[in-house]
Amino acid sequence: MRYGIFSDVHANYQALVAVMRAYEEENIDRFICLGDVVGYGANPDQCADIVRQSADMTILGIHDAAVAGRMDYSYYYDAARTALDWTSKQVSGENLAWLKGLPYSHREGDIEFCHGSPIYPSEFEYIFTREKARELLPYWDRLARVTFIGHSHLTRSFALAHDDAVDVVAPGFGLRRDHKYIITVGSVGQPRDYDNRACCSIFDTETNTFRYKRVEYDVEEAKQRIIDAGLSYNFGARLLVGI
Repeated sequence: MRYGIFSDVHANYQALVAVMRAYEEENIDRFICLGDVVGYGANPDQCADIVRQSADMTILGIHDAAVAGRMDYSYYYDAARTALDWTSKQVSGENLAWLKGLPYSHREGDIEFCHGSPIYPSEFEYIFTREKARELLPYWDRLARVTFIGHSHLTRSFALAHDDAVDVVAPGFGLRRDHKYIITVGSVGQPRDYDNRACCSIFDTETNTFRYKRVEYDVEEAKQRIIDAGLSYNFGARLLVGI
């Protein structure tokens, strides 16, 4: 089975279209989206349409939850709150109903898919440091052999043994049978690892290998659409440098 796993589209239509086109050469059997289809970007409804049509399973992200009325975001900073208010008016009734029904996590055999931490997925806790990965060790028996997450927009992976967690720093790697893994798949629409290319991933269960895939797209157009929509200039500008 070859999984195409992607996350954090954030209403970036240009990036999502480029990623789905790039996936065509990968012989993907099953597409999984790890959430945050909407938020920040200028094309939430179009992106929701594409993900609904393309992904075999989509997980609820924190921005999806906010737009769908499944969480309170009144405490968000002004620009983010304004973007969510705007997004909720752009999404069709059909797509809003879809967002309202998305699960917090999904498990297929010994593979788990979440937006944030798999322990309490409805809390959307970040795991982007070795220290945070170590906090999962007491839950070893509950963890799947490999858990794929999004949320941080980073490309951070961790291998867990019973007594420690270590960083896995590579664009692709094989999974060892005596470890469990937490793999952050990066962001399609708003990468924050100082690489402005869209990021997605491929996991092959036959070869037991994982690989990040970076895809060029029209960043300038995505930026301009955000500005033209009246959203925060910073949401567009940071696309240029991947932060």
